[in-house]
Amino acid sequence: MMYLQSGGGDRIGIDEEEEEEAQYKWPPWLKPLLRTTFFVQCKVHADAHKSECNMYCLDCMDDDRHGGALCSLCLLSSHQHHRAIQIRRSSYHDVIRVSEIQKYMDIAGIQTYIINSARIVFLNERPQPRPGKGVTNTCLVCDRSLLDSFSFCSLACKINGTSKNFWRRKNTDAAAGNSDSEESSSYLHGGGAKKRVQSSSFTPSTPPRTASTTSAASHRTSKRRKGVPHRAPLGALVIQY
Repeated sequence: MMYLQSGGGDRIGIDEEEEEEAQYKWPPWLKPLLRTTFFVQCKVHADAHKSECNMYCLDCMDDDRHGGALCSLCLLSSHQHHRAIQIRRSSYHDVIRVSEIQKYMDIAGIQTYIINSARIVFLNERPQPRPGKGVTNTCLVCDRSLLDSFSFCSLACKINGTSKNFWRRKNTDAAAGNSDSEESSSYLHGGGAKKRVQSSSFTPSTPPRTASTTSAASHRTSKRRKGVPHRAPLGALVIQY
């Protein structure tokens, strides 16, 4: 199993077979893009006013000097005639405009969002602990809630979700989960039930009623005082002369 380390620190698991398959299916710069950390200070132009690395060159993806992420000055000085894209941020997640990324790859099935009047897609997955109420569609990879017409929430999820080994692993995990639930169910209805029966046998039973206890109870009932009688108040009398 190989892992892609995303810019946000998340690991994206990809098998070696998937790695070979993806080389022919996806652009060679896509996985390095997802591994890149953006919005850090440029090491080359640290003293410049705009030294934040939010650009990525598709032709120089293996440039060790810049680590993949470029600032605007790096782009003008060394990558002026190269294909480059700009990475933006939304809620601390890396995004890219649809108008830029769709020139170079197919983004069908990935949910898009409108931020600052521009339609964008997320680079990496954003798992949700639990879907909200009334959710009818979720990402096939990370289970994030989606609109009904989409299957993935990010570029990384589409890479994983369209691979053959992903569905093979998912079906294996589902089968393993079902077997575990069956074992726990058999324990609850088998050994667990026996333990409950054994523990209940130690509970003392209620002693039977005898004649003496019955007569004593009736005697206490007969000696119980009746309630205090309530009389009408004197104000209710009408005296006629």
